[in-house]
Formats: sequence, structure tokens, C-alpha cells
Amino acid sequence: MTASRGFLRRAALTVTAGAAAALVLTACGGDSDGNSHDMGSMASESGSPKAGSSGKAGAGGHNKADVGFAEEMIQHHRQAVDMAELADSRAASPEVKELATKIKGAQDPEIETMSGWLTAWGEKVPEDMAGMDHDMASGMPGMMSAEDMADLEKASGAAFDEKFLKLMVEHHEGAVEMAETEKAEGKYGPAIDLADDVITAQTAEIEQMNKMLDRS
Repeated sequence: MTASRGFLRRAALTVTAGAAAALVLTACGGDSDGNSHDMGSMASESGSPKAGSSGKAGAGGHNKADVGFAEEMIQHHRQAVDMAELADSRAASPEVKELATKIKGAQDPEIETMSGWLTAWGEKVPEDMAGMDHDMASGMPGMMSAEDMADLEKASGAAFDEKFLKLMVEHHEGAVEMAETEKAEGKYGPAIDLADDVITAQTAEIEQMNKMLDRS
């Protein structure tokens, strides 16, 4: 009995070891189609998508048109704000004053937003033109000359209202032109979105101001 039990025990061990070896060979050698799935290849496959997904991480996503749009629109907006601030003390029409307040309220935050873009891109934010010769930037569409601004500052009452509306229509038309250029040539999504906003808001204000001029 003892010899028989020893024989059975050895046979069982042999079968178990053989099964384990077969399992290891199956795992390392491949599946029924002969495809290899060793641990090294599995690790490589799982790592490759992560490596590829970070290809453009940190890219700026903007181009020269975006930079030019921000630089010029900041100065353009600043002049519009200067014109709007004159309306506080010189305009006669409450409607003109209300429009001027609306223009300032919309364009001040946009100046801040565009300044933030330039800073993030490593570009210089244009200096404030307050007290400077406006002719320095008169090459931009719709920008008022120093003479235009001086005439506006001297006007008051109904004469100011008419001059303000005429100049601001021209100024807005220039801004719309600049925004359309950004939409055609720019790359930075938020800048293109802002250009869309400028076109929508200022086109509506141009229509409003032309109606006000027709009534004057």
C-alpha cells in the first residue's frame, strides 16, 4: 500500500507540473492565431497613445494675425473709450450718453482681455495713447486723427452729439473691418470669437447711430 501511494503521489505531481508548464508556454508563445502578446509588447501598446496625445501640448495656438488684431484693436478701443468719456460732460442727448456708456462698458473689458492675450503670448501690450498724438495710429481703419479728437473736445450740446455720432459710426466701421480681417486670417479661437462679437455689437450700434442722425 505504501509503495502504491508513493507512486500515485509522484504521478499527480508530474501531471500538475506539466499543466503549469503548458499554461506558461501558452501565455508567452501566443494565441491560436499565432499573435504574440508578451508583456513587453503589451506595455508598449498601452503607452503609445499617451505619448501621441501630448504632441502639441502647450502650443500657443495663435498666429501673427491674432497678435496684430489684439495690438491694433486695443488702441482702437481705447480711442472709442476716450470719445465715449467726452460724452459724459459734453453730450446733450440722454440717448447719446446712454450709448456712450454702453460702448465704454463693452470695450473696456475687451481691452483687458486682449492685453491678457498679448502678455500670455510674450508680446508687448501697446502703450496707452492718452496724451499722445492720435495720428501715430491713424493708419488703422476708422481711427480719428488728432484734429478730429480736438474738434470733438471743443464741441458741446447738440453740436457734440452730431459730431460724436458721425465720428463713432466711422470708428465702428473701421472696427468691423478689422474684425473681419481677423476672422479671415486669425487662428486663435477666442480672438475669432471676440471678432464675431465686435461685428455683431458694432454693426447694431452703427444702425442705431445712423437712425439717431436721421432724427437730428
